[in-house]
This record gives sequence, structure tokens and C-alpha cells, in this order.
Amino acid sequence: MNEPREHWYEEDSGPLVRLFAVTGGRGGIQRPELSMTTQLVDVQRGASVRRTEPEYAAIVRMCRTPISVAEVAAHLQLPLAVVKVLIGDLIDEGRLVYRTPPPPTGSTADMGLLTAVLEGIRSL
Repeated sequence: MNEPREHWYEEDSGPLVRLFAVTGGRGGIQRPELSMTTQLVDVQRGASVRRTEPEYAAIVRMCRTPISVAEVAAHLQLPLAVVKVLIGDLIDEGRLVYRTPPPPTGSTADMGLLTAVLEGIRSL
């Protein structure tokens, strides 16, 4: 079972970031109030960001208009859990406010739409 090892070189591996460095080692913090669809907005527009890490400034810039947590994570190209920690810091400082959409009540699925999507997938 001694298979030859693959050699990785730095230029081949792409940008590697230790995520605990971005969050200051706080990867396990849970923010149950933040879901992927939670909308964020900066309430202190024009004020400078107190934190020096570039991720915080980027989040604040994105939140000039309402944006979801998932969109912030996608733009930053960071895992959702890491982004929630950073967003939580900005919420705790009073920099961002958030609004979580209410959970759906009842069945709002349109069977016609679901059938059309299913047929589209089958035709692939």
C-alpha cells in the first residue's frame, strides 16, 4: 500500500489561510441568530472601522446595502462559520444590524414550478 506521494508546491496549492488566524482562534463560536439568509446592513455608514483586519473592512463595505450572510461569505471566499464569527464581532460592536427572515409557514411550494424543474433536470 505504499503509493507514491503527490508533491505539492506552493504555487500549485493556491492561497492557504489558517482560518483560526482570521478569527483569532474563535472557530467554534455559534451564532444561531445568523442564518445564510440573514440580511445585514451597516448602521454607521461613513465611520471608520475600528478593527484593522482587512476582512472586517470588506464586510462593512459590502453591508452598505442589505446583503445576506451567504453572499458575504461567497465574496470573501471564506467558510460560512468563519464569516459568522466576523459578522458577530461587528454586530456586538453595534456596527452592523441584522434581520433574519421569518421561517416559512405551511407549504409554499408551487407544484407546477417543482414539476418544471424536475423535467428540466431529467432533460439534461
